[in-house]
Amino acid sequence: MIDPAKFTEEAVSRLRAEVPGKVIIAASGGIDSTVAALLTEKALGDRARAVFVDTGLLRAGEVERVRDFFRTSGLTFEVVPAADRFFAALLGVEDPEEKRRRIGTAFVRLFEAEAERSGADRLVQGTIAPDWIESGGALRDTIKTHHNVGGIPADMRLTLVEPLRDLYKDEVRALARHLGVPEAERQPFPGPGLAVRVNGPVTPERVRRARIANAIVEEEIERAAAAKTIARPWQYFAVLLPVRTVGVLGDNRVYGEAVSVRAVESIDAMTATSMALPRAVLSRIAERITRELSGEVVRVLYDVTDKPPATIEWE
Repeated sequence: MIDPAKFTEEAVSRLRAEVPGKVIIAASGGIDSTVAALLTEKALGDRARAVFVDTGLLRAGEVERVRDFFRTSGLTFEVVPAADRFFAALLGVEDPEEKRRRIGTAFVRLFEAEAERSGADRLVQGTIAPDWIESGGALRDTIKTHHNVGGIPADMRLTLVEPLRDLYKDEVRALARHLGVPEAERQPFPGPGLAVRVNGPVTPERVRRARIANAIVEEEIERAAAAKTIARPWQYFAVLLPVRTVGVLGDNRVYGEAVSVRAVESIDAMTATSMALPRAVLSRIAERITRELSGEVVRVLYDVTDKPPATIEWE
């Protein structure tokens, strides 16, 4: 485990020594990128510009939450709307690896344009050790291509700066607490957003369903954790599956989609254990999803697989 105070001092000195000009910071609102952004601002001041991209693939209320989170964290930032760009990049794509590559490329092209506007020549990312370990390379197999590693196009015009590259999630959280980041223990959210929680084709309509289902899972699990019915999981979410299944609506047959719910315990995201949620919590989740997405989602499943053999996210 790192010494957060010592790491902060060393990272700030290293950034000042290695970055002579301006930088763009890829700020997703997650703990990793927020910590990277705060370290960079601490080192470079107004030579750093944090950019939060609204990809159209975010959770319900995410843009507003990230705005508030950044303001509370003391981070200077701006929001760039880009939903059309990302849905166009994902049109007709179903393969998980190709999704991640296209999302990575879409991010880079957007950041290149923003960097040109700012006169920056570097891109700061919150890449951490599991990202590049799972993305493969050298003698490592590719578990899944992280958009901020394997999704980086070979012809990117910016130089990457990754101050957290050798840290694991528990170390980043310790660093976040040291820097005064609020909600340092909140659950991770994948950089590609709901694109990797929509198995199969990624369309605005399917993302809408996944967003509603995901919000219900978060609300019900957080309600149960607040009531101390359960311990708060490391990560908890819903996945829209690429299958159609028969259901009943009133006296009529319907043919809708299925959702899988997942909740896991972990420390560093390298391994994870499926959490045994109470039946009452799962029943509330299933009832709400099938009611609020009536006729659209007709079946709710619960994922009991550990990592390994599964990954935490489905894609």
